[in-house]
Amino acid sequence: RADIKMENKQLRVWNLKLSDAGIYTCKYGSHEVHTSLHIFKLTISLDGHFLQNEVPELILMQNSSSPLPDLSITLFNSNNKRVTPELQSKTRQKYIMNLKKLEATDSGTWLCQVHSDFPLINQNISFAVNVLGFQNPDLERKYATVDSTVILSWHLNYQKIKWKEGFTGRLNWKQQEGANAHELLDFNVTAQGQLHETKKSSNFLFEIPERKAEIIIKVKLPKVHFNHSGQYQCQLEYQGRHVQSKIELVVLKVSANPDGPLSQGANMTLTCQVSGLLPPSAYLRWERVNGTNMDVKNSRQHEVKLEVNISAAGLWSCHLIEDNDRKISLHYHVVEAPVWINYVIIGASVGGSLLVFALGCLCIISGINWQRRRQRTKRMAQARQYLLENKTCQCQQ
Repeated sequence: RADIKMENKQLRVWNLKLSDAGIYTCKYGSHEVHTSLHIFKLTISLDGHFLQNEVPELILMQNSSSPLPDLSITLFNSNNKRVTPELQSKTRQKYIMNLKKLEATDSGTWLCQVHSDFPLINQNISFAVNVLGFQNPDLERKYATVDSTVILSWHLNYQKIKWKEGFTGRLNWKQQEGANAHELLDFNVTAQGQLHETKKSSNFLFEIPERKAEIIIKVKLPKVHFNHSGQYQCQLEYQGRHVQSKIELVVLKVSANPDGPLSQGANMTLTCQVSGLLPPSAYLRWERVNGTNMDVKNSRQHEVKLEVNISAAGLWSCHLIEDNDRKISLHYHVVEAPVWINYVIIGASVGGSLLVFALGCLCIISGINWQRRRQRTKRMAQARQYLLENKTCQCQQ
């Protein structure tokens, strides 16, 4: 592991080990020159390959022929921001530190600055940190309206760190926490570094959009149903470890009762409903376009259904508002019934009333006639009985 360049009296040593530390002496005739070699060794756990939210362990060791100095260690991440490690143990020879939980954006070259006042040491040691994970937030919420098209996307950073193979993943869906999960698709990286996806579910309406150069796991719902809401969880697995990212899909729908035209003087109930619980900063709002403040109604906290009774036609809108920002809106056009329909309804009501009255009168007359027939039949029966009794008396005389 060493050679000597005689022309300039250089000793070259490669693949240095901690045991190579010490004092090196160059003798030339009666002359001697001494050089002290101080060696540092920096190692990172898991060979520098991590999943999102894992905590790396960093070990710095030193060796020298002289007494080992007390070191000052400063770390900078791939974005050149200073990172304060948690020191687990420390001796003059060995420093063990834990870093913070890693994010996907932490992938890259880190820098460890080692400093000592005596002997004077200013050494920069670079090391690679590869983080496989999602660039999505830890929990993302996405809103959609019934019958709309929505695409759920998970951005992977594996291409940035050039991992060719060795990890797999899957995408599951469940309607609510604690419910059974349905596996939608599996994916893995081929030996050529290509992401390969396999559709698993046959009874769920979704598509896998075509990917471009970027590495994104996508699921497309071409026509969202109200029961398509829930948690969509994408999970990565690597060497027995895994990391996941969730997208919560909340679906909005509106309905009316009755759902036909609004007649003059009549009322209609509009209902706006979401498929899942809303965060504390979110609520529903009904309002009539170009209406007044009297045509506005807000839901209470954690209320997932909002009803409003209306008597005015026009365009009514239901908004889902979060942090004073309108996330989605769904409109319902309330049409006013034509005048002739009102007359038809009034006529039908009057005609129906007259028909009911006529039927009542008919029933009363029929009842009276039936009662009269019954009484007549009863008197005739009494008369026959009387005649029979009189004939019997005559025969006895």
